[in-house]
Amino acid sequence: MSQPTPRFALNHMICPRLSVSELIEGAAQLGLKAVELRNDVGGNSIQTLDQAKEAGRLARERGIEILSINALYPFNIWNDERAEQAGNLAQLVDACGGHGLVLCPLVDADHGASEHEKRAGLKDALAALDRILGRYDLQGFVEPLGFPISSLRTKQEAVDAIRELGMTHRFSLVHDTFHHAGAGEQALFPESTGLVHISGVEDESINFDTMLDEHRLLVGPRDRLDSVGQVQQLLAAGYDQYISFEPFAPAVCNLDDPFTAIQGSMDEIRRKLTA
Repeated sequence: MSQPTPRFALNHMICPRLSVSELIEGAAQLGLKAVELRNDVGGNSIQTLDQAKEAGRLARERGIEILSINALYPFNIWNDERAEQAGNLAQLVDACGGHGLVLCPLVDADHGASEHEKRAGLKDALAALDRILGRYDLQGFVEPLGFPISSLRTKQEAVDAIRELGMTHRFSLVHDTFHHAGAGEQALFPESTGLVHISGVEDESINFDTMLDEHRLLVGPRDRLDSVGQVQQLLAAGYDQYISFEPFAPAVCNLDDPFTAIQGSMDEIRRKLTA
């Protein structure tokens, strides 16, 4: 059986200095069909309905899908403020013609909730988000963060909560190759995954418990996360959605020509997948 072909996309974190139009144009020039927008890239963030509508117009002109706005944080600490944020972001995703909203959990060493309280908070948040996202028929992309101080570290926890609530129609996982390695999780859950974020780590002076966003590069030949191996397993198990580049390292985000580097990373991933 031949190896399924990966479908790549660009997360705006690849270069926060790019405008939305430059991001979309760069994706089109690379032959890609999808991007993720963000609400945390300074002046290039999607924050108003007018900005969202214009992003949607530009994307449609270039034949580009908008996968998500990234992100509602911390989605699992539910209160009136979070409900308002979620409602506003859902409106923006709808206005740009996006598919869904990325949901990131609290990362805080001082968060003193018990495991029972964390599970209850997660389910309360998902139930509330189902109502909000359902107004626009949007997907919630739940992204467990593998840092040791994360309040939702594994995909297993997220899958259990989603299934217990009977909300698999509304929520799917983000499999992030960085956070998967950081959490030390083995299970992949391809059938529950709606989006993949891919990056690489090459610094040999750190371990998976101490690596941070600033270490996240484009995937190259010295990647320590086995990101390509993760993707290969997901594809072989039937995953057929997008694989979105999401490096955070300043060495990538500040490149004058990020698209040449992205092309090189895509070539490296494809080479390894077919080796």
